[in-house]
Amino acid sequence: MTAYARLHRLRTRQRGVVTLEFAFMLILGVVPLLLLTYTGVMIMAAQQTLSQASAEGARASLRYASPNERRVAACQAAQRSMQWLLNFAGQQANCTTAGAPPIVVSAPAPCAGLASAQCMQVSVSYDYRSKPFLPGTGRVYGWLITEPIRSTAVAQLDLGTP
Repeated sequence: MTAYARLHRLRTRQRGVVTLEFAFMLILGVVPLLLLTYTGVMIMAAQQTLSQASAEGARASLRYASPNERRVAACQAAQRSMQWLLNFAGQQANCTTAGAPPIVVSAPAPCAGLASAQCMQVSVSYDYRSKPFLPGTGRVYGWLITEPIRSTAVAQLDLGTP
């Protein structure tokens, strides 16, 4: 066998090894990184959805109505804004009382720092640890996300009195 033939054979074997190394690097390095990145993006999307839902709920509580009707309207508006999260988690919001997670709407109460005004607080939450977007990432992010993801908005009510 000539030196050229031996060199060609050695290079051919090396190509196979490089292909295997690349495949292992891809599977063990890049794919987990992409999965963690995807999960992080989904957590940010959930936080944005919760912020929007609490703001929509607070906005809906500004309608002129009785305090209980305001609470129901706020809960329903928040529910509409975060429906995809509720569907994903398999949760239902109880808007008749609006007093239990994932959507909690407070009764009108004096505002913090302005006791002469009435405020309503709309709080929405999503428990990522119990329902992670990708199976297994609840443990990975468990050290970072120790409580449910929450958002709260407060609306100062116009009660129609001068």
